[in-house]
Amino acid sequence: MKILKSILLVIVVLIGLVLITALFVKKDMKAEREVVINKPKSEVYDYVKYLKNQKEYSKWASMDSAMKVEYRGTDATPGFVYAWESKKDEVGKGEQEIKAVKEGERIDYELRFLEPMESTATSYMITEEAPNNQTKVKWGFDGKMNYPFNILNLFMDMEKMVGDDFSAGLNTLKTKMEKQ
Repeated sequence: MKILKSILLVIVVLIGLVLITALFVKKDMKAEREVVINKPKSEVYDYVKYLKNQKEYSKWASMDSAMKVEYRGTDATPGFVYAWESKKDEVGKGEQEIKAVKEGERIDYELRFLEPMESTATSYMITEEAPNNQTKVKWGFDGKMNYPFNILNLFMDMEKMVGDDFSAGLNTLKTKMEKQ
């Protein structure tokens, strides 16, 4: 009985330490990557503004060919929703909604992750003119990991993980756009 109490006390102390530590761990997550595409800004923007086109270059869209996809609304306009559901945990279930469009320059999204863990984040895509009729495309993400799950930020580099996925997607976008 004394051993059981000691084990229980150790478990309670460890849980308490994790919860107290999580109070001091950052909750914010950010990532942004960019690429220069050898195409005019108007052409690149006219492609990336359509959320449905992300299936052609987003790393996440390519992770599960059996993923169920649903579209609601008019693409390239605020309110359009791209929903997905996958049996693979790394893809999960969620939806992305276009929240704002600054024609020719920027698209803002809200990401709602439903499974395997619920969270909400914002994302954006920006197109900027670059020299020699090129376009700089920035893809970014801002999110929060709520307490006590923010303790995971001590063990995972979300900026690198998400940023690397953005880089992969942007490089695929560059290759696709430059072949056209």
